[in-house]
Amino acid sequence: MEKLLREWRQTAVNKHQYESAIYIGDKLLAMTNDPQDAFWLAQVHFSTGNYTRAQSFLKRHNLIEQSAPCKYLAAHSFIKQYKFEEALAILGDKDPVHLISIPKQARRKLHHDGSKDGGSSNLSKKPMRVESNEERDREDVADIKFQAAMCYLRGLCFAKQNAFDRAKEAYKNAVRIDVQCFEAFDQLMKNALMSPQEEWEFLETLDFDSIVSGDASTSQEAGQFVKMLYTTRLSKYKNPEEFMNATETLSTHYKLSDNHDLLLARADLFFTQCRFKEALEITTSILTSDEYNFKAYPVHLACLHEIGQINALFLLSHRLADQHPEEPVTWLAVGTYYLSIGKVAEARRFFSKASIMDSHFGPAWIGFAHTFAAEGEHDQAIAAYSTAVRLFQGTHLPHLFLGMQNLQLNNLQLAQEFLTTAHRLCDTDPLVLNELAVVFYHIGDLETAIKLFSRALHLAELVGAEPKAWISTRANLGHAYRRIGKFDAALDEFNEVLRQGGKDCNMFCAKGLVLLELGQPWEAICAFHEALGVQPQDPIATDLFGRALEELSKLNGVDGSNPGPEADEDDAGIEEQFDNFIRPKMIGAKDAISRVAQKRREKLELGVNNIAKPRSKPRVSTRSGITDLGEESMMVTDHEDDG
Repeated sequence: MEKLLREWRQTAVNKHQYESAIYIGDKLLAMTNDPQDAFWLAQVHFSTGNYTRAQSFLKRHNLIEQSAPCKYLAAHSFIKQYKFEEALAILGDKDPVHLISIPKQARRKLHHDGSKDGGSSNLSKKPMRVESNEERDREDVADIKFQAAMCYLRGLCFAKQNAFDRAKEAYKNAVRIDVQCFEAFDQLMKNALMSPQEEWEFLETLDFDSIVSGDASTSQEAGQFVKMLYTTRLSKYKNPEEFMNATETLSTHYKLSDNHDLLLARADLFFTQCRFKEALEITTSILTSDEYNFKAYPVHLACLHEIGQINALFLLSHRLADQHPEEPVTWLAVGTYYLSIGKVAEARRFFSKASIMDSHFGPAWIGFAHTFAAEGEHDQAIAAYSTAVRLFQGTHLPHLFLGMQNLQLNNLQLAQEFLTTAHRLCDTDPLVLNELAVVFYHIGDLETAIKLFSRALHLAELVGAEPKAWISTRANLGHAYRRIGKFDAALDEFNEVLRQGGKDCNMFCAKGLVLLELGQPWEAICAFHEALGVQPQDPIATDLFGRALEELSKLNGVDGSNPGPEADEDDAGIEEQFDNFIRPKMIGAKDAISRVAQKRREKLELGVNNIAKPRSKPRVSTRSGITDLGEESMMVTDHEDDG
């Protein structure tokens, strides 16, 4: 009869008929009074959301202190009721580090080091780590897995108490004890608790061979498979080649090419490389087949924002608000739409709502901070970014945005500190190098600025980023070359910017100024004419256009003086072009110049005021759950007194 009732109970659980399982489980427990049957009945109550009743069964039979599974279930019940202090009272605040699994390679290295130098001072620590693995081997496998799960619960409790350092260590110990504790690994990646370098180093400390015991070849294959899966979850700013190798193997050998998690990881990689159209194609395919995959929405929304698809954002936001108002990503979508159309106050309200619904939702926090930055409210933006720094310690993005805000406030020392911290966390993001180079540009260290701008462009090229995304960095490099006197190099950079589509008034002015420095007034006139074609009333372009006309007139003698000694037979053609095309422009330029302040002309000398103006277009990047609706790389701005 007991066997029959247990089979009946299990069948009911498998069919999610929990009332039947509770009814039969209650009769079975009355017949047997077996602690195992009490534990199973408590689990069924937990599955139905009756957390207090589940605890009562465990307490009634004194099961909480008898076994790890019962302790785990009791603590989990408290966490479901948001009673984190009570949960920690059951779990304790110390992790069972003696159960951490040491990879075989590390164990062999420890033994090798110990045998090589038996009298070393640090030898006393190494055998202890080896013994800890032997102590683990004496434990029951099921208990080890529940101990790892309890480490994960400790991490949740610490995170709710804002003790993020302790939460990170608890999550890491959970994965070290049981590499299959994916919940803990997911919390580490999703909340960006480790820097990109730390993530890759942590991956190497995990014992993937412990997944399957027995046959060595089977264990090794299973370990490599799980390691590749975990590799796809790491930061895309570091080692993109290894990420691509892992996804290629999983796609071809294990037929996971259409798996949504792998597709989303590839989209995240494309996004960090500013390949927004390719990332959008992938996220669109994911949401077409599974519109409830909420993990894909932050990257999808960021791509829509970057490409400027306002209508798609509008339709998506309305659909999510109608169908899923309980999801934080819904209000992230609404806030992104309002930010895209310039309604910053409305965007701030919905970003705030998303962050209230999930206090650890990175995209909402970053979007909320960007709304202040978009309105020039730098103090409020700095406060919001500082909160993001505290919540997401491993990502460099909040530090980057803090540096950009201080740069706009001309707090160069603070900006350098934040940007240096961002660079230390992630040294492979070209945007960090660009902003750090802008700081060195403004403090006058042009050689360092040129090195950093060049390094940023090199990194962008290595990862296959869209060249148009880094036009600002190339323009900045041209300005640095111009300031240092390398006019040929500056001209090459400005020509490349114009070739890639950066055809604005400032770029043409910069090119014309360099041409004037190189003694090519005719080419400079053409460049300034292009600038006035883009922005006819620009006073800088008008003033420089007049200067170029004067230089050309002096060179060719059209102002009444004799031609210069370098004049040749081509001067007749130049003079004819000058008469037919330039002279009317010169008249208009002279009238315009008379309206320009004499003080501005004196200060210009051979420089340009505001050659490239800073732009503040929110740019979005996700990492580990963070949607980086951040500012574009800041263009270098020459001050009037730079000369």
